[in-house]
Amino acid sequence: MKFTDGYWHMRQGVTFNYPIEIRNVRTTPDKLTVLASCKKIVTRGDTLNTAILTVHYTSPMPDVICVELVHHDGKLPKGPEFAKNIREDVPVQVENGEDEASFTSGKLSVRIHKNEGWSTHFNYDGKRLTGSGYKSPGHIKTQDQSTYMREQLDLGVGEYIYGLGERFTPFVKNGQVVDLWNEDGGTCSEQAYKNVPFYLSSFGYGVFVDHPERVSYEVASEQVSKVQFSVPGESLKYYIIGGASLKEVLHNYTQLTGKPALPPAWSYGLWLTTSFTTSYDEATVNSFIDGMIEREIPLHVFHFDCFWMKEFQWCDFEWDRDVFPDPQGMLNRLKSKGLSICVWINSYIAQQSYLFEEGKANGYLVKTRDGDVWQWDRWQGGMGLVDFTNPAAVRWYKDKLKVLIDMGVDSFKTDFGERIPTDVVYFDGSDPVKMHNYYTHLYNKAVFEVLEETKGKHEAMVFARSATAGGQQYPVHWGGDCTASYNSMAETLRGGLSLGLSGFGFWSHDISGFENTATPDLYKRWTAFGLLSSHSRLHGSQSYRVPWLFDDEASDVLRYFTKLKSTLMPYMFSSSIDTTQTGLPMMRAMVLEFEGDASCEQLDRQYMLGESLLVAPIFNDQGAAKYYLPEGRWTNFLNGSVVEGGRWVFERHDYFSLPLMARPNSLIAVGSNELRPDYDYADGVVIHAFELEDGGEAKAVVYSVKAEQELEVRASRSGSCIDITANGAGKPWELILRGIREAEEVTGAEWTVTDAGIRLVPQAGADKIRVRLKG
Repeated sequence: MKFTDGYWHMRQGVTFNYPIEIRNVRTTPDKLTVLASCKKIVTRGDTLNTAILTVHYTSPMPDVICVELVHHDGKLPKGPEFAKNIREDVPVQVENGEDEASFTSGKLSVRIHKNEGWSTHFNYDGKRLTGSGYKSPGHIKTQDQSTYMREQLDLGVGEYIYGLGERFTPFVKNGQVVDLWNEDGGTCSEQAYKNVPFYLSSFGYGVFVDHPERVSYEVASEQVSKVQFSVPGESLKYYIIGGASLKEVLHNYTQLTGKPALPPAWSYGLWLTTSFTTSYDEATVNSFIDGMIEREIPLHVFHFDCFWMKEFQWCDFEWDRDVFPDPQGMLNRLKSKGLSICVWINSYIAQQSYLFEEGKANGYLVKTRDGDVWQWDRWQGGMGLVDFTNPAAVRWYKDKLKVLIDMGVDSFKTDFGERIPTDVVYFDGSDPVKMHNYYTHLYNKAVFEVLEETKGKHEAMVFARSATAGGQQYPVHWGGDCTASYNSMAETLRGGLSLGLSGFGFWSHDISGFENTATPDLYKRWTAFGLLSSHSRLHGSQSYRVPWLFDDEASDVLRYFTKLKSTLMPYMFSSSIDTTQTGLPMMRAMVLEFEGDASCEQLDRQYMLGESLLVAPIFNDQGAAKYYLPEGRWTNFLNGSVVEGGRWVFERHDYFSLPLMARPNSLIAVGSNELRPDYDYADGVVIHAFELEDGGEAKAVVYSVKAEQELEVRASRSGSCIDITANGAGKPWELILRGIREAEEVTGAEWTVTDAGIRLVPQAGADKIRVRLKG
């Protein structure tokens, strides 16, 4: 939201109180408080009729500083609030000198200069990150008497801003106006399903604005050297988050707001849906599944979209018996084919649902200010909204879902959650404006919890569309309603990369686009992209997404990349566990892995899948790939060719190929099962070693699907000698030194030369292998 008229003036009708003179500094062992007057105090009379702004500095955890700017402190607090992991024993240093006051947590500090008007500086390990200066923070009143609190933080030369949720606008947010308000706007607009008040700076810090209501950002779009954020009301709270790297900043942010849970291994396989408004019954479903079986395309999850329930009765969680007369028998038959089952739900209760009367009678639905059930006719006629602030309503909703889980449903697509009214009353008295964005958090939390309660830890996952800060704890999220075009494919990836830099670890999208029907060309290109994402789903709106409806080759392409992903599962599952521990996304923007490489700072058409695989989807019907490789010798994982990095690469690829590049000095575990994503990854695993660097060390960890460590392999190189060590090897495993075909001596393993390189089979009892290369 803009308040100024150019650099010097405020907009008409806007008054602005900002700190001009620091009048007092108060300290306690864990807090620094600064009182600033909004005019220069020369005489005692100047202390009259002026606003005072109070700024508190505290720390919820090391390397994180909370800043709370207050104008009037008399307002009663009204929820909801983001849940945060706040430590009580954070060691801090609070100093109050003659010219400067400071507050330090870990290596992060804020310094307040007392005699320079308003001048604060945030430093990490001695390096200045950002700061707030003259006319930056303050209290604003507009012509209609609305009040806002604002902060402006310095933006340096060459500094880029990322994140703010799943945004489909340009990847770098500089120059953009961003209002955080969950809306169902598709992937082709400035609106977003997942708004997260956190941004990441290329200068090595993050900023989390602790407000679930609308937060308005001006990212170098009002003052070009500032990031401005404002909220309605009389106070503003935000956190400066430091770290030694962008990865550490994300780790600290997700330590504060919650780490992603680990999705079940079966969920990484290929998903197929009925699509949205298509006609289907059990015969249709079986025709899809049997068609995949006949074409030897591994299928792992089948999803029933909205019309598994009777029209006008969403949601009643009852199978439409006119279409599915024997739902239990049908689910049993589908599961006998090795499939997991997902069904569509949302948090709305239509008036024709029998649940509407239950919800109305028991107070489980959100109410109007007059005490009536809030309703409207968008989506479903007479639709009400479940009140997740009511614990009894949560239990009621969970119990309805538990019936489906007991029938054999494994997951729920938690659609919607964005169309939330603001003129309503919640059971716990929550502010309805704050609840607009926060509602989806309670909704997805309830569904995730009932799955975890019923199926167990690491067996719960949702397929969610909307979210806000903290929603990463309840994966998986997908990108919403995209269109069957290359432009939409690219905007979808931008959204996923932005979401990953906002703390979300797992993400998916509708392969070939939700709206309209893709050309065979686009379907095949998007298939490669989709199967090299953390989660992979074929879904559409008015047409089916089975490959044989596009062309014969589409089935071959889908089979190829589905099998490829299954063999990559030892690597991907290990990366997933890393995501749950660090908060780093599975699909990573290049800047996150290569923050020292200026060429990576704006890249949004390629990504790292985990730490070691670079993926560059093809966004045109010419098969032309244009991608950037950082320094080093990169290996094409599919064909073994080695490409020197530090430059842009131009190539052409058929439909069975794309740039899938293995990072130099990496070990990638490849599994033996190409038919399922959930298997014993240590059974017959082969470790591929890529371009081991002199003096470097690479590591691969192979887990079972229950996240119990099975095997850890390390490889290091010194000159012509390569040493490989293994711990926890309970089953036979092999290692391939990719691209190396000549050895002078090998100890601890039997070895052969293959097209890929030297293949090593450890000898019984050997815990160390040494390879001495020729030359």
